[in-house]
Amino acid sequence: MSVKCTSVLLLIQLSFYFGSGYCGNVLVWAPDYSHWMNMKTVLNELVQRGHEVTVLAKSASIILDPNNSSTLKIEFFPTSITKTELENIVMQQVKRWSDLPKDTFWSYFSQVQEIMWMFSDISRNICKDLVSNKKFMKKLQESRFDVIFADAMFPCGELLSEIFNIPFVYSLSSTLGYTLEKYGGGFLFPPSYIPVVISELSDQMTFIERVKNVIYMLYFDFWFQLFEMKKWDQFYSEVLGRPTTLSETMGKADIWLIRNSWNFQFPHPLLPNVDFVGGLHCKPAKPLPKEMEDFVQSSGENGVVVFSLGSMVSNMTEERANIIASALAKVPQKVLWRFDGNKPHALGHNTRVYKWIPQNDLLGHPKTRAFITHGGSNGIYEAIYHGIPMVGIPLFADQPDNIAHMKAKGAAIRLDFNTMSSTDLLNALKTVINDPLYKQNAMKLSRIHHDQPVKPLDRAVFWIEFVMRHKGAKHLRVAAHDLTWFQYHSLDVIGFLLACVATVIFIITKCCLFCFQKFVKTGKKEKKN
Repeated sequence: MSVKCTSVLLLIQLSFYFGSGYCGNVLVWAPDYSHWMNMKTVLNELVQRGHEVTVLAKSASIILDPNNSSTLKIEFFPTSITKTELENIVMQQVKRWSDLPKDTFWSYFSQVQEIMWMFSDISRNICKDLVSNKKFMKKLQESRFDVIFADAMFPCGELLSEIFNIPFVYSLSSTLGYTLEKYGGGFLFPPSYIPVVISELSDQMTFIERVKNVIYMLYFDFWFQLFEMKKWDQFYSEVLGRPTTLSETMGKADIWLIRNSWNFQFPHPLLPNVDFVGGLHCKPAKPLPKEMEDFVQSSGENGVVVFSLGSMVSNMTEERANIIASALAKVPQKVLWRFDGNKPHALGHNTRVYKWIPQNDLLGHPKTRAFITHGGSNGIYEAIYHGIPMVGIPLFADQPDNIAHMKAKGAAIRLDFNTMSSTDLLNALKTVINDPLYKQNAMKLSRIHHDQPVKPLDRAVFWIEFVMRHKGAKHLRVAAHDLTWFQYHSLDVIGFLLACVATVIFIITKCCLFCFQKFVKTGKKEKKN
């Protein structure tokens, strides 16, 4: 009887503990593309646990459709840019970035910065459209949300948090937002062993590579800070009616949920309000459609290769497509290629093209031998989850860095999309399939990923509920956010100590000179006498 009573009391306590986090009201600042896919996984879980989730979406949203039914409540606000205009700009800039030659550092980085600034201007204008819509803002104010969930790469969520005076939680993919994490989150990035974004370096750097890494760091720190941040600082100051900065506003985030993990990322210092939740979208493979399963099974002992360059590559040239197709035709494996376009004339009998493939289910299939990927973090985590070696063909953004990480961990080979030949692709594919070391390293990463006390998705949901239960998590926020840059680096203290040392040296020098002069004068008098 006492055991039953104890069990009942324990259930009551647990229900009280978790119940205080249930039925929360969550406001989401929605991004697009893969950023949204990751957030959606968390949001669906929040809905399953009884929370009310309202997604704030622009009318120009590329991913969200007001006509599609969803368990999520989606609120659309009008914007000055249309969906078609936004989609065209995104595709144009993605292609531009993918085609950029890396001949010289300044040329490549300056053009990348121009692309980033263009996207930043668009994001700022969309945010202006929202906060200047008084009727819509009043409606949000009256809804009394408990927490805001936003992607740090798309500013505005932190501004809404400041306006509505409610806590907010960030979601962020890997380290693409280097300056955002460093200045907005207060993250530590020692350049001696932490490679800067887009550098494609590892944590094992030679002297020359460390020099290169410091140059990258200085470029991002000063060029980005001096020119781009000022626009956001001015905008936020105007909206809030007081001087402020984007970094200061971002620094008030209660929790940072980084969609990364230590089996992917190189080890580096983290702050108390940061948690790595990489691979939260990963799940066991489901059965394939019958036609696809039959094709996979027809591969016999050779197995299959899964090939996808993501959803943002839809205009591959005929020449590139045929180079790839001719390489795939020469492997003994069957190939499932996610490809949107006219079939290449060099396509082999062992290759089938699809406009869409169930990527996770294919990677989890026992007959899958390798994954040819553009290096998107979602696809890489699915490959890690299922222990599949990779051939990386990165195109833009964080993809080169992602593949560089997998290459450093011995689970991938990297190729250049614009310069690789059919032979290069064929040899890379044969190597990752036939060299057992690549499979062993991929399986090692998989075992590390699965060996966690709490699943990444559960941790992400826990922290959002934690913030709702406790009305924030300011006790985890480091005091560094309250310091100026010279206080943070102790330059005022160093200056004071140097002044003290200089003063002591000056006094000692003066005393020595005085004594010396006295001694000289005394010597002269004695000489005269």
